[in-house]
Amino acid sequence: MTSAKTGGLTHLDAEGRARMVDVSAKPATAREAVATGFVRMAPATLALAVSGGGKKGDVRAVAEIAGVMGAKRTSDLIPLCHPLALTKARVTVNVAEGGLEVIAEVRTAGPTGVEMEALTAVSVACLTLYDMLKAADRGMVIEGVRLLEMTGGASGDWRAP
Repeated sequence: MTSAKTGGLTHLDAEGRARMVDVSAKPATAREAVATGFVRMAPATLALAVSGGGKKGDVRAVAEIAGVMGAKRTSDLIPLCHPLALTKARVTVNVAEGGLEVIAEVRTAGPTGVEMEALTAVSVACLTLYDMLKAADRGMVIEGVRLLEMTGGASGDWRAP
């Protein structure tokens, strides 16, 4: 239930208290979300990340695994998220101009979307990259974490402009 008091926010009840949305009456549908983020770093740090020669190993592979783990644990981190049975969680770390781009694709068949899982996957992967490379470059910047698209459910499909 939303009201003028909640401003249409679904995670607030009529009195303005936080609540988990009841999705029990919603049909299970195929849902997917794609999110992205970027870790900007010095050229020497990027070269170290790409070479796989860092002290902590292949930073991109570890960040990809960490991102998948983050997607799976989203409801443990975000208080009002529903625990979901994910059918796909794929995180890729790609070399881009000025740093590393992270992309997460998450899928489920259920009554609620997976955009929070995709955003969490990207965030955890970016934080992992920072952690693994911070000895070389504490000036790295995590930026541009955002939802690119989501499909499925009553709200329909959405894509970032």
